[in-house]
Amino acid sequence: MRAVKVSQYVKGPQELTVTTEPTPNPHPNKYLIRIHAAGTNFFDLLQIQGKYQHQPPLPWISGAEFAGIVIATPTDQTQTGSTVASSFDGTISTQTGHKFKVGDRVFGSSQGAYATHILAPESSLLPIPEGWSFEDAAGLYVTMPTAYGGLIVRGQTQPGEWVLIHAGAGGVGLSAVMVAKAIGATVIATAGSERKRQICLDYGADYVVDYRDPKWPQRVIGLCEQHRTGNGKAGVDVVYDPVGMIDPSIKCIAWNGRLVVIGFAGGNIEKLALNRVLLKNISIVGLHWGRYAVMESETVGSTWKGIFEMINKGQIRGITFTDKKYVGLESLPQALIALGGRDTWGKVAITIPEGEEQARSKL
Repeated sequence: MRAVKVSQYVKGPQELTVTTEPTPNPHPNKYLIRIHAAGTNFFDLLQIQGKYQHQPPLPWISGAEFAGIVIATPTDQTQTGSTVASSFDGTISTQTGHKFKVGDRVFGSSQGAYATHILAPESSLLPIPEGWSFEDAAGLYVTMPTAYGGLIVRGQTQPGEWVLIHAGAGGVGLSAVMVAKAIGATVIATAGSERKRQICLDYGADYVVDYRDPKWPQRVIGLCEQHRTGNGKAGVDVVYDPVGMIDPSIKCIAWNGRLVVIGFAGGNIEKLALNRVLLKNISIVGLHWGRYAVMESETVGSTWKGIFEMINKGQIRGITFTDKKYVGLESLPQALIALGGRDTWGKVAITIPEGEEQARSKL
């Protein structure tokens, strides 16, 4: 197989190389999958530089999200998938079999996604929704449960409420726009360019605001005053923040509002004056989605069940960045550079086509 192997930390994506590695053999309790698309993430940029909180021992294959086809099932036929994995899409595995069979289209997350092949446990795999491309499916596993978990599990968003979504054109942002609209909320999305604000509108946002404008909180309040009727609330009910903009967001949140901390993509970990939290009777909650599998596994199953219901109703669609296509492992550095430079929207996916195994061994 071919893979982007990290034998030593690099200064940036431009230093990554593609190597030829032994193709994994069928495994007792893991599926062997031929990868057809891989999703990129900001944490990949940190990990290849040795700056992420979770660093596998060198050497390792980069990438964490993928979509592909099962080419071998676990060789131990007595192994069963976890009930959490089995309940993701509302189905339950048999006690003596495996959930997936050879030829099934699956997506998931496991270390080593920037490769032509990967071994992955059943607990990290889900069936690709009908009609979805490999590229769209490769961007589902991280972004969509983060959006659903942030807005519904933690934010307790209700139909008819107003939601402010920061970085609305990013992967978790566009996912959040669709989840909020699916439950009947009114959405204001922030984005830093005209192109990205249009993308937010294309995916269902009701209103958009330029966060580069220092008066954007007043703009949000103005939209609520102009269009929100019936309850007298000034401001939004829920703020979904993957950037690090909680402090200014307090200016435009309504009484009893909830602010959901998703991450700090802007690079700043805020310090807040808590008297403002008290005066508006608001709540600030965090979401660490990656820990749910360990701390609250039943929520993982119910979250994916809810997501698949939305997909089946046509309320959620793929968010693959389409302004430029990235084909082959050779294109990974350019994709990661574009992602790090915030030149993209949605989810940047790498297509790994048939014949990639025989492609050239250098980027």
